[in-house]
Amino acid sequence: MELLVTILVILHFVGLSFLLGSFLVQIKDIAAGKGRVLRGMLDGAYTQLVTGVALTGIYSAGLVEDEEVNNAKIAVKLSVLIVITVIALIFRKREVAPSWALWTIGGLTLLNVVLAVAWN
Repeated sequence: MELLVTILVILHFVGLSFLLGSFLVQIKDIAAGKGRVLRGMLDGAYTQLVTGVALTGIYSAGLVEDEEVNNAKIAVKLSVLIVITVIALIFRKREVAPSWALWTIGGLTLLNVVLAVAWN
């Protein structure tokens, strides 16, 4: 089970990299009002959603010793990710997405990182 958890955590970080990287790579375009929702944003959000739910399930089932799930933290992080995903889905087909939407995606992604690290 430890190997599966390790693989899921790595994939969770890969999803984060897709999501945050897709935002960071176009900051100049976003500031100029020419940013768009890149495929990496959706792929990263979906990857984080699937791996996060799987990890929560594994830990909640008690399949890994000495690990507890902070359900409040998971609920907040999941809510933030759902908002990110919905915004990305709404604006994914537009040639140019509103800057506020892209800044919100980037900010909420960073918020999820802070919550993951700082909330014990």
